[in-house]
Amino acid sequence: MSLARKIVVGVTGGAVLTVGVAMIVLPGPAIVVAPLGLAILATEFSWAKGVLTRAQDKFAHVKRRVARKASRPA
Repeated sequence: MSLARKIVVGVTGGAVLTVGVAMIVLPGPAIVVAPLGLAILATEFSWAKGVLTRAQDKFAHVKRRVARKASRPA
């Protein structure tokens, strides 16, 4: 791992994550862009990998809850 690679990944991932967070209140696909920024950061930074893993777990949990509610008779 070179320092230059860490810097490039940090700046690129940070920029994509920032744009994704801004898209929460601005028009745009924040649910796609923010995790993409975290995924870029996770290639070099362990803290980002942990955050991304927790976000994926939370998304899977919400997805299961929605599927259960959708399958219930009205």
